[in-house]
Amino acid sequence: MASKTLPDDELDDSSAPLIEHLAELRTRIIWSLLAFIVAMVLCYTVWNPIYNFLTRPICHALELRGQECGLILLKLQEGFFVAIRISLLGGFALAFPIIAYQMWRFVAPGLYRNEKSAFLPFLIASPVMFFMGAAFAYYIILPMAYDFFLGFQQGPLALPDDGSGEAAQAAADNPMAAIVFQGSVDEYLSLTTKFILSFGLSFQLPVLLTLMGKAGLVTAEGLGSVRKYAVVAILMLAAVATPPDVVSQVVLFTVVYGLYEISIQLVRRIQKRREAELRAQGLWVDDDEDEKDGA
Repeated sequence: MASKTLPDDELDDSSAPLIEHLAELRTRIIWSLLAFIVAMVLCYTVWNPIYNFLTRPICHALELRGQECGLILLKLQEGFFVAIRISLLGGFALAFPIIAYQMWRFVAPGLYRNEKSAFLPFLIASPVMFFMGAAFAYYIILPMAYDFFLGFQQGPLALPDDGSGEAAQAAADNPMAAIVFQGSVDEYLSLTTKFILSFGLSFQLPVLLTLMGKAGLVTAEGLGSVRKYAVVAILMLAAVATPPDVVSQVVLFTVVYGLYEISIQLVRRIQKRREAELRAQGLWVDDDEDEKDGA
């Protein structure tokens, strides 16, 4: 069986021994770590504005109910660890372009030129789709989720030590056990980052499926044939990643299923482009002709 060899100019000069590849990997990891540390330190200096930005959804939901926005520290060291958590997340987000660039510089010499041109758009699309998913969670899902959670409050919603006297009067007028939100800073940030990360990863679906279609691992017809299973999987994802209210689950299901259908169209477009290229080279064989030859 004849093997097809590509011209030498299709490959970069990357026939380095293993030790040189390991040294190159070490260099890329060091640059990535340095970028992450610098970005983390920068975010630590402005962790308060980042915290204020992350707490806007809960503050807006409380404001609509006439409540003051305030989160409490349950442990003495909790404030410090909150600042560190914000610095870590912000540092990773800020340094991600540099980290991705270092990853690309490491793997690019081992790729053919046509593989580079095919892979690079996905490397750019991945962070873009992640930030789109994170923005969708922040501006759409979080307000609905916190409005749902705060709906379980009852009785006088002002704290008893606010000094206004309104809480005492409200308690006298309506004697019931009050349920008032007094959220922990650490607990709130854990929930918020969980939403943002889960939606950011969910928006990677078109990138992943399109990349698999580019590699020939999936086809548009195959994705369409398992559509009913995809619907069940997306419904399960919506049930796990969102609070148990119907509105947010329907919104997440609609968005992710829409991304799935978009992925099918993108994979179909890739298949048509590949077919056109093979036809132009005279290498395309129709299935009907294959069946006739087999008969």
